[in-house]
Amino acid sequence: KKTMAESPPALKMLIGVCLLLQLALASASSARLTATSSLPFAPTARSAAALPRGGSTAVLTGGETEDEDDEAARRAERERERAALRKWRSEQQILLQLRSTFLTEALAKRGLPIATVSGVSTAEGDRPPEPTDWDCAVSTEDEPKTCLYSFDAEPGTKVVAPIGTTQWISLSALNRLRRTDPAKVEPMWHGRYAILKSWFGDESEHSLLQHVGIKGFLISSVLLDLGNGWALRTALMLTVLGALVVAMPLLEYIANRVLVSAPLWARWYSWHRIAHAALPFKLLLGQIAWKSAAGTFAKLEGRVRDFVVDLECGILEECVPATVGAAAAEEQTGEADEMEGYGITGIDEDEDAPSEYDYDDDGEW
Repeated sequence: KKTMAESPPALKMLIGVCLLLQLALASASSARLTATSSLPFAPTARSAAALPRGGSTAVLTGGETEDEDDEAARRAERERERAALRKWRSEQQILLQLRSTFLTEALAKRGLPIATVSGVSTAEGDRPPEPTDWDCAVSTEDEPKTCLYSFDAEPGTKVVAPIGTTQWISLSALNRLRRTDPAKVEPMWHGRYAILKSWFGDESEHSLLQHVGIKGFLISSVLLDLGNGWALRTALMLTVLGALVVAMPLLEYIANRVLVSAPLWARWYSWHRIAHAALPFKLLLGQIAWKSAAGTFAKLEGRVRDFVVDLECGILEECVPATVGAAAAEEQTGEADEMEGYGITGIDEDEDAPSEYDYDDDGEW
């Protein structure tokens, strides 16, 4: 500043021009550096450090390879996280749909006008099983029949099927299945036919029970069906009580001999506590004894019921007529021979009696 103050005006002008030129050069240099750093191929600090010296074109390894491996691992981790997130969202969506279905069913049961699964189902699913007639055949070694329940029917047994189909099932197996588990009968034919109502109903015109006679009626309709099995249970209870009454003198004699026997009273110290126990304990012992007796009676009833069901299956095998096959032709021939033996298939007419077809050539009788 002192030099500028003491210098002449021309020198001052020269110094000002030099300062302006210096500022212009500095601004141009900074602009060039800024443009160079904005180029896409401008070297960064990491790439500048990785570039080989001396203009070498050798392939780089080491730090750059490790960076690429780390980047691949991070991408794989992000992909796994995205997959887990998508799976969780789909599961939550399914659970939400199930909960909404349960909620609509519960609200519909309370009387609210909401669409339910049964309300939006197709007409094919709502169609009830249709009644159907039956065909019966005999399975033989020459003409074996398949069985829906046991693959192949035994030779000499009868099989039945909805009329016009070949979906055979053993008659004994069908009857035993309807007695043990009726809910599995109609699904054997995929719920298309009302088998129980058509073949075993009292009001059906296609009922198999119309061929069993009085013996089959007593076994099927009385013992097994009356009161949902209470007839058989009552008959069994009366039989057991009658047997006890008949054997009462023998049982009384055995009980008296046991009560006065020496071995029983020699063990007084073992059972006197039970004899003098409190009332709740005696009630508990009575309950245990009752449960044991009820269980024994239930096992006896099950065995008797199985025996009666086997009798019913035998009656059905014997009485239900065959409608298709060689056995059906034999049965029809036997019935025709029997009717001819009773003389109900024809009427004996006098050979000399005039016939309604005796006409002359003019059409007069």
